[in-house]
Amino acid sequence: MNQNWKNFLLRQNATFESDTRITFPVFSNYNGKTIYPVAHLAVLAIGGKDAAKLLQGQITCNVNDITECKSSLGALCNPKGRAISTFLLIKTSDAFFMVLPKEQVESVKKRLQIYVLRSEVTLTDSSDCHCLIGLYHPETQTEPLFSTSQQEVITVNLSVTENRHLVIAEADKAIALWSDRVNNQGFQPENSDQWRYLDILSGLPWLTTETSEEFIPQMLNLDLLGGISFNKGCYTGQEIVARTHYLGKAKRALFLAECDKSLTPVTNSTIFDDSTGTDQAMGNVLLAQCSRATHENCKMLIVLQVSESDAYSLKLKDSNQNKITLLM
Repeated sequence: MNQNWKNFLLRQNATFESDTRITFPVFSNYNGKTIYPVAHLAVLAIGGKDAAKLLQGQITCNVNDITECKSSLGALCNPKGRAISTFLLIKTSDAFFMVLPKEQVESVKKRLQIYVLRSEVTLTDSSDCHCLIGLYHPETQTEPLFSTSQQEVITVNLSVTENRHLVIAEADKAIALWSDRVNNQGFQPENSDQWRYLDILSGLPWLTTETSEEFIPQMLNLDLLGGISFNKGCYTGQEIVARTHYLGKAKRALFLAECDKSLTPVTNSTIFDDSTGTDQAMGNVLLAQCSRATHENCKMLIVLQVSESDAYSLKLKDSNQNKITLLM
């Protein structure tokens, strides 16, 4: 994290519980407009004249469809079609910005470096240069998903109904934007974990070290989110991804769920179905986060075996009290 940005947040009464968890004091009069330091995501910059060609041969989305006004989700897969990482890909005037979990930046960089060979491509961890900010406003809007604005800062829309945007900015511009939103527009600083909570509600399937290479992209609903192109040609893992698409739907899919557990379930926790009367696993927790406002209300994205009857009686492993309810 950029040190100037960190020092600024400290002056804004932020507490750094870790490099990826930043908290703020509870505000007394909540007005719905919130601003977040997004500390668990980072930016990998892919530049050079061959950057688009390299990415086109390695990722699930079609690089040629991405413009400075339209970003896309995507995945980097291994040869077996399992997603190593998911990301948000943004095209700028001179590079591609790949926004992904901070813990995966180095492994993704090394994976892409394997395929650079003699190509003119640079791979740069921009975590110290670019700051990430989340903005939420309760008013509704109809802006297309992942539509992108690039002026003083880069802004990507993350919802088709709510006013929710991810901002990418250099430190001085991030400080100026934060100051303006808080001091002049009434935005209230909120914990970084609560941006994870909003991402879960939006169905954004971020992977972690524990879930990397566990799922094919369709199990993460990337096809429904526009993160897979089925006509772009070959890329690593494409054969498995395409076969799943053309021979029938994936046996597992991503669901939004909740449980009343006050302690957030661990990533990749096993989920069972009580109705089967067996100990057969039905799925896994991809992401989970409790609401700051209602700690008993924990939202999750879970990868679950698809049931023809849509009848489930789900619970976490070794848990008799905390049932899981599907929300979508």
